[in-house]
Amino acid sequence: MPLGRRKFLGSSVVTGAGAALIGTGAPSAAAAPVSGGGARPARRYAFTVMGTTDLHGNVFNWDYAADGEFDDKDHNDVGLAKISTLVRRIREEKGARHTLLIDAGDTIQGTQLAYYYAKVDPITGPNGPVHPMAKAMNAIGYDAAALGNHEFNYGLGVLRKFEEHCDFPLLGANAVDAKSLRPAFPPYWMKRLRTPCGGQVKVAVLGLTNPGVAIWDKAHVQGKLAFPGLVEQAAKWVPKLRSMGADVVIVSAHSGTSGTSSYGDQLPHVENAAALVAERVPGIDAILVGHAHVEVPERRVVNRETGREVVLSEPLKWGQRLTVFDFELVRSRGRWSVDSVAAKVLNSNTVPEDPRITRLLRAEQRKVVEYVNQVIGRSKAEMTAAQAPYRDTPVLDFIAFVQAEAVRKALAGGAYAKLPVLSQASCFSRSATVPAGAVTIRSMAALYPFDNTLEARVLTGKQLREYLEFSARYYVRTPAGGPVDPAKLTNADGIPDYNYDAVSGVSYEIDIAREPGRRIGKLSFEGKPVADDARFVLAVNNYRASGGGNFPQVAKAPQVWSTSEEIRNLIIGWVKETGEIDPARFAAEDWRLTRDGVPVF
Repeated sequence: MPLGRRKFLGSSVVTGAGAALIGTGAPSAAAAPVSGGGARPARRYAFTVMGTTDLHGNVFNWDYAADGEFDDKDHNDVGLAKISTLVRRIREEKGARHTLLIDAGDTIQGTQLAYYYAKVDPITGPNGPVHPMAKAMNAIGYDAAALGNHEFNYGLGVLRKFEEHCDFPLLGANAVDAKSLRPAFPPYWMKRLRTPCGGQVKVAVLGLTNPGVAIWDKAHVQGKLAFPGLVEQAAKWVPKLRSMGADVVIVSAHSGTSGTSSYGDQLPHVENAAALVAERVPGIDAILVGHAHVEVPERRVVNRETGREVVLSEPLKWGQRLTVFDFELVRSRGRWSVDSVAAKVLNSNTVPEDPRITRLLRAEQRKVVEYVNQVIGRSKAEMTAAQAPYRDTPVLDFIAFVQAEAVRKALAGGAYAKLPVLSQASCFSRSATVPAGAVTIRSMAALYPFDNTLEARVLTGKQLREYLEFSARYYVRTPAGGPVDPAKLTNADGIPDYNYDAVSGVSYEIDIAREPGRRIGKLSFEGKPVADDARFVLAVNNYRASGGGNFPQVAKAPQVWSTSEEIRNLIIGWVKETGEIDPARFAAEDWRLTRDGVPVF
């Protein structure tokens, strides 16, 4: 795949900052003497790098599902308009010419704003609009951004068009052409910062994306792009950047710090490798971390070769935080070197939205709000996901029902038409509610916020049991006899709600008093125990089918059907066609939690 990006050649060479001297209001950049009588004073310089990550299509402090201002239990705010205010304040404080602004990926997917300009009024269409995330980030003045795995969700056409819209490079040293293994995106970005001493500091930013793209977006990238490991590619590029004269090397990595992978051994590369990069690759000063959606104000990792500390920071998600790296440099023997690095995060709920950004995208926001508030049908009863993680609820049954119907229709008259169709569903949001009465697009979007598509895979009874046992690890082992606190029952070992699957079409019990791996009991189909050699078609989302969550069997199971239509749109289409959601059509208790055979609820 060609680079197809004028900015790679232009921005991958060192560019002048054109910065003037800092005035007296920036004492950290002033000259300071070194110890020793009569010794020549060392020249020092301070600059700041700001960072965001996992913006996921958030410009406004707005909840499209609630149709109102965003709020959560911690009273976080979201969006680039908030981030812009923080950035402007830092630039005023530090001097704009002594600051940089970067991002660690996952930018163009996640909200209905992002979806609208990818699918409803796509940026790839004839005379298509400029992507609102590009408009906002250009206005704020981003210098560079790493590619996130969700950048690939809508295909390479949307990603390349978004890239065209950006006034800054999208970096991905480990996103390479599948055949030539040459970079498909700019690997790095470099800039000169002028110091008060007259010399220049060369700052390099290396961008790394997540190897999981090869699994999660296989349909878009297979045969086109490959995604080598972060450690491997950092080890290749960091020495090159140093040889090119980089005084400071920063990595923007769409990869968490845990050292774990949700896809097991399906890829030889670690999903959450940022700390490993810091530990194993010499020559890195700081890493802006993304992907994990956690807040890490500052973490220090010692490089095992040099013994130097590498400072890592992750600013949560959605524009809720802004990372601020403060660098102190000293010049000795004709070279600048990093004397110290400190990191912190700023909370965007402490500032108002920047009216310059909200005005810029007011028309786009209005269009999206009107779109998501379209009434598409009615529901005979309210359905809520509040208890979905630990009880079989109609709201998940509804998702499973629509998926199963779509698969049955697709397989009708074919070789697999007679196989029973089962369907998996996960609780993506405990606050999701389908109201009684009018149903809108936004209520369906809240119910299914991800852009997953639907597949059909064939599993045996034995494989199904293994799948369910793996899913049941989600529950904290809870002895029989004592009270059960639902708030402490789920998310064992940090397993997120979206990696717990309930399966409709069979019935089973989950004994949470037992250890994981021995919990599934009374697994039956139409009242009869499921035999090991029984065969079923499983309606399953593409994230799970491609290995997301590392569930056993399903990724290697035969695929008998798939569609490029998002599951959310299948649900919206079903409601439009039928006009009514009636839980009596699909609600059933297919599974329940027990302890030593006694139901928990």
